[in-house]
Amino acid sequence: MAAYTHGQRSLSLGDAKFRRPMVIEIIEKKFEYLRKEKTLNIYGTVFFGTAASFSGIIANFIFRHCFKVKHDALRTYASLTTLPFLSTIVTYKLLVTDALYSGNISQENCVLRSSLIGIVCGVLYPCGLAFSKNGRLAVKYHTVPLPPKGRVLLYWVLLCQTEIKAMMIPLVFQTVFGIFNGLQHYARFESTLEKTVHED
Repeated sequence: MAAYTHGQRSLSLGDAKFRRPMVIEIIEKKFEYLRKEKTLNIYGTVFFGTAASFSGIIANFIFRHCFKVKHDALRTYASLTTLPFLSTIVTYKLLVTDALYSGNISQENCVLRSSLIGIVCGVLYPCGLAFSKNGRLAVKYHTVPLPPKGRVLLYWVLLCQTEIKAMMIPLVFQTVFGIFNGLQHYARFESTLEKTVHED
């Protein structure tokens, strides 16, 4: 009985020595999969934010032209480049990336959120920001006639209605790229998850 027990212990120790490198290898592979997935996701998110920055530059150019503003060009362009970029990255991480890793989002929801982020952070927010900043400069430096009382918003909209149509190009691009980015991100996440499960 003692010999059998001793042999069983030796076999268990041998199994443990044999399994330890396998466990370490599996863990290393999992970290490698996650590292690649996160790297690809970072590239996609940064490109998404960069596209929002270009939308901000276009919006700033349009509203400066509409309001005939020639002051504080560097300040407005810096704001319209930086803020849409940061808002897109932060919002995408909170609403898409974190939701994927928590497992509380479907493919359709992922695509919908990504496209909405492209529209809101990549088009509507830059337009509103450019409108606000350049409108204040126009009033400050009297580059355009002041609007009549009671029709302030309508006056500014009519003043820019022709040029603002050019923002349809960033709108279409951000929507399409948002859909594409959401599909790609979800597919990479599913692929990484499947590989991790198969390794187990």
